[in-house]
Amino acid sequence: MTRTSGERPSRQWKDGASNHEYLWNRVSSNVPILELDSHYSNKPPKPLDLNAGGTHSESMSASRTRLLLVLFSLALPGSSFARTLQQVLNNGTLRVGVVLVTPWAIRQAPGEFTGFEIDVSKALASDMGVEIDIRVYAEERIISALEAGEIDLIAAGLSITPARALHVNFSQPYAMTGITLATNRDTTILVSSVEDFDDAEYRIATVAGSVAAEQAARIFPRAEILEFSDVEQASAALLDAHADAYLEDEPIPTFLALENPAVIDAPLSAPLLQARAGFAVNKGDADFLAFLNAWITARESDTWLPTIHDYWFQTLRWREQ
Repeated sequence: MTRTSGERPSRQWKDGASNHEYLWNRVSSNVPILELDSHYSNKPPKPLDLNAGGTHSESMSASRTRLLLVLFSLALPGSSFARTLQQVLNNGTLRVGVVLVTPWAIRQAPGEFTGFEIDVSKALASDMGVEIDIRVYAEERIISALEAGEIDLIAAGLSITPARALHVNFSQPYAMTGITLATNRDTTILVSSVEDFDDAEYRIATVAGSVAAEQAARIFPRAEILEFSDVEQASAALLDAHADAYLEDEPIPTFLALENPAVIDAPLSAPLLQARAGFAVNKGDADFLAFLNAWITARESDTWLPTIHDYWFQTLRWREQ
């Protein structure tokens, strides 16, 4: 049976292992990263030396002048300092940090981006009544950029973990992802549940060094675990029936099934191992966090968030843009 590229895979199994959760860190593969460095110095101004000459009134006047210059520089758009929600509203621009990983955020041209996080960030800024300033970072730099005040908000599919929560405040989740299976239809025709794969008869493809590879032996201890050097090789093994299933981060399994509906299936209704992503903001601004949580609740209630998530993660229509 064939399906159009815009349809979700139809076969559904009893996914008895779907209650497993883990702290999942998304790893990008072969994705170009544009490193963004701050153009503003974080060095504090030199203290005023009142004994360096001149009258006391002249020194005080110079001190006030320097203070005014510092305050003025902090008010300039793009300045690097941690801003509260009210300061963002007063400034009129929301600086959002993203990571280039398809389909979360995709660079179309210099300064032009698309993707799930881009749509979410634009909608958030619009509801706030401010302009959007998208800034791209490598994943390992984005939290430090927020702490340094280069951005006001992280919208990068960032998994909520206790370790990260020591540095930032997370909103409630606005997206869910994780690890799941893509399967070869012909070689798994007799499989009726995910537990059936825990058998020496079945071969599970993974990418060496990935979180999925680390978890495969725990989830399927009796199966034969095959490790490949990259996503392309693991996908090819599944397509050529050299592997019966492929354990990988979403949305790769779903996209494989959508691209090859006659050969590949993505039968699980939920990831085997789940991760929940939230916005991240600097610590100390309860108002910002309260607004983000209210915004997420409202946009989930009116179905905008789940609809835009399905568009980017359950279809390939966005490739036609």
